[in-house]
Amino acid sequence: MSVGSVGDEVRGDQALPAQQSLGTAAARNLATTTKSAPQMQEITSRWLLRMLPWVQVQGGTYRVNRRLSYSVGDGRVTFIQTGDRVQVIPAELGELPTLRGFGDEAVLAELAQRCRQVEFAPGDVLATKGESADRVFLLAHGRVEQIGTGPYGDEAVLGVLADGAHFGDESLIDGDAVWGWTARAATACVALELTRPDVLNLAERAEGLGAHLLAQLALPSQRTNKFGEAAIDLSAGHVGEAVIPHTFVDYEAAPREYELSVAQTVLKVHSRVADLYNQPMNQTEQQLRLTVEALRERQEDELINNREFGLLANCDYGQRLQPHDGAPSPDDMDELLSRRRGSKLFLAHPRAIAAFGRECNKRGLVPESVEIGGNRIPTWRGVPIFPCNKIPISDARTTSILCMRTGEDDQGVIGLQQSGIPDEIEPSLSVRFMGIDEQAIISYLVTAYYSAAILVPDALGVLENVEVSRWR
Repeated sequence: MSVGSVGDEVRGDQALPAQQSLGTAAARNLATTTKSAPQMQEITSRWLLRMLPWVQVQGGTYRVNRRLSYSVGDGRVTFIQTGDRVQVIPAELGELPTLRGFGDEAVLAELAQRCRQVEFAPGDVLATKGESADRVFLLAHGRVEQIGTGPYGDEAVLGVLADGAHFGDESLIDGDAVWGWTARAATACVALELTRPDVLNLAERAEGLGAHLLAQLALPSQRTNKFGEAAIDLSAGHVGEAVIPHTFVDYEAAPREYELSVAQTVLKVHSRVADLYNQPMNQTEQQLRLTVEALRERQEDELINNREFGLLANCDYGQRLQPHDGAPSPDDMDELLSRRRGSKLFLAHPRAIAAFGRECNKRGLVPESVEIGGNRIPTWRGVPIFPCNKIPISDARTTSILCMRTGEDDQGVIGLQQSGIPDEIEPSLSVRFMGIDEQAIISYLVTAYYSAAILVPDALGVLENVEVSRWR
């Protein structure tokens, strides 16, 4: 090992020159660094909050008055799965129109036990058009196509049913019922079937069930329009002195009310930090800014997923569609658009938008885009498709695409808020000073009030069970 000259550093067998100037590590002790504001990955574009029209709600409650509609019991049925065995929740049988309003839990539990599990392979026929119908099918998993006859005698797909759907319940009380269309499995399906003989056998022993079924048979048919609303009698095209019908517009006796929901947190800042470490950025302001961002992200998540007022949970069952081939095709998007007038926007997970783009690529289609707020947003038929990562993706890699009409004047989807609250820093969002505790910690209560309302059922539609992982 060689020895360097005096003042040189020796490393191995090579001499290093001595340091001749101040190093950067030491120099930083005297320098003022240039720094960014605190960053946060959770922040998204939050297009739903930006595009929803927000309605001022005084008193914290918004009532949606509607014309009277008659419920036909077309809700979804929920199941319990244990291994490969599927059972229907007894109370969920009340979603069948013939059992709507029947509340004997013991009888419903016995009916649930009489449901027999059946499985079908792709292409199997569950029911054939024109044949006698003597059972109701409860679809636990899979897709079933409704097959009918086209205008020229060819086979046509009238619709698609998926998890939670049911069909054939009219056969439980009508001995002459026939299938109006052919039901064919598009995928592997698991279903439960409940036969008319099983129901009638139980009705002989359970007087309440027998009386309920007889009442269903005796119910007069309500005069409604195609939307299920109570009819308004009108006369048109008459001549002479024809008798003009008398009418009135009936309202729902118990309209739905939406109460403003709340998201809150308590922000704590030590007084020493607030007093001494405020240059070049105010610590309290930065803490508050990131807290507000997190609250707004949670607000958008609640508007999508909340069970009470969220859009996914409150979409009318008649406005829920299934993709014909799993992946979101242009045909599916057209069908979603056709269910409502004046659609203003689509809302989809970014992966669903990518899946739709792949389907367009297969057909050689290039969706147009439009500039909104300085961003290029893809469109379909002129309706922008906004990304929203709050829409969940299931373990099976399926998600949903929402399509909505917005605004009070258009009877659409609206956001609800109450601006002008005490200590407000943004509309319907306040920051209140709560004091300083014995540990010298300053507390602020940060609160956001919000909700959403669907004014009429066709204002919102959902394309469910959209596959986002198909690449072929």
